[in-house]
Amino acid sequence: MIKEHKPGTLVNYRGRDWIVMPSDDNEVLNIKPLGGSDHEITGVFLPLSIPGQEITDTEIDYPRVNDLGDFHSAKMLFHASRLSFRNAAGPFRCMGKLSFRPRSYQVIPLVMSLKQEVTRLLIADDVGIGKTVEALMILKEAMERGEVERFAVICLPHLCEQWKSELKDKLDLEAEIIRSSTIAGLERKIPDDQSVFHHYPYQVISIDYVKQSSKKGIFLTDCPEFIIVDEAHTCTMPAGAKSKNQQLRHSLLHDIAIHDKRHLLLLTATPHSGKDEEFRSLLSLLNKKFGQLDFENITPQQRKELARYFVQRKRANITRWLNQDTPFPERETKEIGYSLSSDYQDFYNEILDFAQGITQHSEGQKGRTHYWAALALLRGVMSTPQAGLEMLKARREKRLVIERDQEENPLLVSEENDTDVTETALMEQLDFDAQQISRIDRLIQALENLTTLKRDKKAQIAVKQVEEWVKAGVYPIVFCRYIASAQYLGTHFKDVLPRDVDVQVITSEFADEQRKEMVDAMGKSERRVLVATDCLSEGINLQEHFTAVLHYDLPWNPNRLEQREGRVDRYGQVADKVYAYLLWGEDNPIDKVVLNVLIKKVRDIQKATGVSIVIGDENNSIMDSVLKEVLLEPKKVAAQKTLDFGDEFSSANTIITNQLEQAKEKAEKLRSIFAHESIDPKTIEKELKEVDEVIGDDRTVESFVIQAAQALGGIITQDLHGFNLDTTNLPEHLKRTLPDLPILPLSFVSPTPRGRVYIGRNHKFVEQLAQLMMSQALEPKAGHSTVARSAVIQTDAVNKRTTIVQFRVRNVIKEVGRKRELIAEEMYLWGFTGTIESREILDYKQCKDLLLRARSLVNIPYPRQTSIFEEVEDTYSGLSQEVQKLAEARANHLVESHGRFKELVGGRRFEAVHPVLPPDIMGIYVLMPKPKAL
Repeated sequence: MIKEHKPGTLVNYRGRDWIVMPSDDNEVLNIKPLGGSDHEITGVFLPLSIPGQEITDTEIDYPRVNDLGDFHSAKMLFHASRLSFRNAAGPFRCMGKLSFRPRSYQVIPLVMSLKQEVTRLLIADDVGIGKTVEALMILKEAMERGEVERFAVICLPHLCEQWKSELKDKLDLEAEIIRSSTIAGLERKIPDDQSVFHHYPYQVISIDYVKQSSKKGIFLTDCPEFIIVDEAHTCTMPAGAKSKNQQLRHSLLHDIAIHDKRHLLLLTATPHSGKDEEFRSLLSLLNKKFGQLDFENITPQQRKELARYFVQRKRANITRWLNQDTPFPERETKEIGYSLSSDYQDFYNEILDFAQGITQHSEGQKGRTHYWAALALLRGVMSTPQAGLEMLKARREKRLVIERDQEENPLLVSEENDTDVTETALMEQLDFDAQQISRIDRLIQALENLTTLKRDKKAQIAVKQVEEWVKAGVYPIVFCRYIASAQYLGTHFKDVLPRDVDVQVITSEFADEQRKEMVDAMGKSERRVLVATDCLSEGINLQEHFTAVLHYDLPWNPNRLEQREGRVDRYGQVADKVYAYLLWGEDNPIDKVVLNVLIKKVRDIQKATGVSIVIGDENNSIMDSVLKEVLLEPKKVAAQKTLDFGDEFSSANTIITNQLEQAKEKAEKLRSIFAHESIDPKTIEKELKEVDEVIGDDRTVESFVIQAAQALGGIITQDLHGFNLDTTNLPEHLKRTLPDLPILPLSFVSPTPRGRVYIGRNHKFVEQLAQLMMSQALEPKAGHSTVARSAVIQTDAVNKRTTIVQFRVRNVIKEVGRKRELIAEEMYLWGFTGTIESREILDYKQCKDLLLRARSLVNIPYPRQTSIFEEVEDTYSGLSQEVQKLAEARANHLVESHGRFKELVGGRRFEAVHPVLPPDIMGIYVLMPKPKAL
């Protein structure tokens, strides 16, 4: 008969002590080395046990006289034990497995998910608040609760590497990227009868790969039980079904969501494009009844139900959470106006006359094409001479003719995505006579003469601003509309800036992987300037390497400004201040209207109400009105001096004002539903602080690493930016967990200062360092003991003889009605003054204060230490009873904690908690008072 070993108990196997872990198979005993990591969990098939390798019950021996050592190292044992815990006592199962300490506001979506039997959430927090962190916590919690074994992150192609990195850095999970460029390599590694979607449990998938009909069916057959969709606003069902690309994306998500037991997280900073129909198409993925909601007449009951699925917080919401210091920098904004040089102004007048001429005498589709081509030409010329030249030369050479049958202005459609190519196809479609072709040749020649910095004042202003930033230690990104403009500007920066400034131009010409590699490489340069198009304005994180944004080309949609600036002004930015400047042409009528009438009004509303206005298709109608006025009545526009349009343009101004007011009302209405300020932040913060105490926080990691590394011969120095570790004398197995540098710049805080290596509690270095320290304490054969389990000191921190006991508590948590069990661990401190018979009890806080603060004043002779400690050994039986009572009290405290949790999540589950007795006595320390002077 196979002997039963209960979860949480200690066993000895092959000369080593192990903790028994839960197992779903009665014939398989799962065991983890005492003080080891989850990666070392081993399954033993009991029916095939080998004689001489029996599994036997064991206990941790009490500290003895021969364990006497340096009291200062007791702190190391306390920290090492806490930092080795991965299954921490407390209602949130994932906290011990995270490589970061979440902010309390970031726990709200996790609480919401735990209120649901199947997680279905739309997380729509502002750009940079931390949607990725929130999603990862929900995923890890589901995995730790045994509800999820496989997952997929579905995202835009250029975000795949970023998600893979986030999963590794924050959860220590190795996911495979599945897209066109990786599929061949992945398929070579798996059996022929399996799909990649079945074989790999952790997946990051390009949505544009998996949406294809040839791949979609295979994926749906083997679809994981947990799906995260990033940038979900790109997957709405477009109104009027105009975008085939979006239709395919939405169709994929619709088919994923049909399975009502599948967990689904949708992430986006812009859930509402301005069209209720598209917003409803997203919400219907969470619950199909939401597809019929009328937001203008939403009932209180509908509000309440919808709020269970959707959370949207602005920065104003976040800053009110417990008055915490929010991890966001101050943003300094500025509009920099410029005037064209006299040569450029003459050219602009001529190109405007030419553009106005090609719009006349054309009707129907041909008339629309001429109008769009004229606008594209004006926009290109006002971006840079190079962008204008590309368009003019394209028409002269007529490299490509594309027949179009469009109703919408393609310039405004492209404004909504990140395309950065010049609209040359529009020019190529025009049929010009010989006189017009000759005029194009003259325009090309004139424009080529304007490509020098001396004649391009816009470029002059940009170069001057970037020079100032570089000198001040600021790391700027310059956003351009077109590839040609970015390349043109990059050339000027390289010519003017010092040679040690790393100037790179990143556009859609580079593959997604190349873009990320280029950005990461720039991070190693002391001084850097990035010139980019809008291929980098959405999704990708740039806050680690850059601190400023210059909008070289003013976007026609205010949403794009926020997306660009959100690349640097976001959670994880370590700079105290970031800069967001924009250039606008004082004699460019389009810039004048866009800045003064549209962008400034949107920003004024945001400052006054805290509401971010999302401009959708309404923006296209606004801009179409403006552009027609500019093109058809250019002299009137040029004469405008006031910020509004005046009587001559009152219709366009009325359109803008009305549309913005409608967008504001809609945004305020949505915010009132979804801010989730009803959840008490103090409840969440209380739970997080208890978790910090159990598993250790950033300061615990810092204190432990410094002390333990020094004990092993490492040299640590401190400067203004953090700590520097000389790894020369460290054991080789610890060195292998760190970058190969003789002097390593460390940081124990996240976000991490630039140029430093983050060492968090789940870092391999910390994990192995903690295991090594515990091994030296518990296994004398591991070498000389750097860590003392017992000590006797004389100190001025006490007035009476004081005994401190460190012990480790394990509790088995079981969900009622479920087979799954969890082992939760906790270090606890207890102590007393005087003797065990006439004791005065010290609580946890008092003991911890003494453990961390007390210092030995003199070296007590070893025979005297032995004599004092033997007196403690004589009381072990009474001590054991006290500690056992405390272990039971800690189990009851855990029950209370789960009770609070039950109330927080609406009574979804109840956990039964059983302490594993006896607890492990890890250390006993006797503090003697300093003798009184005679």
